[in-house]
Amino acid sequence: MGDNESAVFPLPRGATGFFRSTEGPLPDTDLRAFRTTLYEAARLAGGAVGEVEECGYPRTFHSASILDGTGGGETVILCHAHHPWIAFAQERRDWYNEEFLAPPPWAHVFARAGFVVLGREQLVAPLSGVDTSVLTKGEWRDVRYYGITALGGLLFNAWD
Repeated sequence: MGDNESAVFPLPRGATGFFRSTEGPLPDTDLRAFRTTLYEAARLAGGAVGEVEECGYPRTFHSASILDGTGGGETVILCHAHHPWIAFAQERRDWYNEEFLAPPPWAHVFARAGFVVLGREQLVAPLSGVDTSVLTKGEWRDVRYYGITALGGLLFNAWD
């Protein structure tokens, strides 16, 4: 699970939400762009935007939902707080490991707005397929403690 040169997903600094004060603060994902894109996605889905919840410590992501216009439920949208990554889930949680959905047909609006839409297969990929060389010893300790085995669990978490 270390430095893997053939890894398909290189992790940038701050992917887990942790940072070293000597390296400065982490970037912030544009929450206004996320909200704007949510409304465009809801229109395409024929639904409405549900609750939007900004991340709060220790969560690494914002969450929102799009309510199905036919009353068939909701799709939860996760937006990483520090990198423009979008994922989809069936239910709201404080952290995820492998509980992700494939992007719905209207997910392309997030990509058009500059976000990176992560697919379920990518999110449930084992950490051995991820370039984890940027992770600190403390981050690895949390990965082991919380039993994180997949990329999605590394990105969408609420460790403290």
